[in-house]
Amino acid sequence: MVQWLWNTVLPEVLPAKKLTYGQALGLLILCRILFGSFRFGYRGGSAFYKNPGNVRGKWLNMTEEERAAFKEQWKKRCEQR
Repeated sequence: MVQWLWNTVLPEVLPAKKLTYGQALGLLILCRILFGSFRFGYRGGSAFYKNPGNVRGKWLNMTEEERAAFKEQWKKRCEQR
């Protein structure tokens, strides 16, 4: 899949040479080492991924004052970055 995507997209967009199967396999292994696993789906420890409906349920049960305070907290968090 890596070889096919590379050879289909990159030579058209960038001055890149086509990959052989061995080079594609090496690139895939290198990416796994640098960026971690390629697992999809369940992400583990995060409460959001364990029960994504929980966040929506909490939001729906908040009063208008609680929602305003929540939004203000997130604005402050985003401004700090």
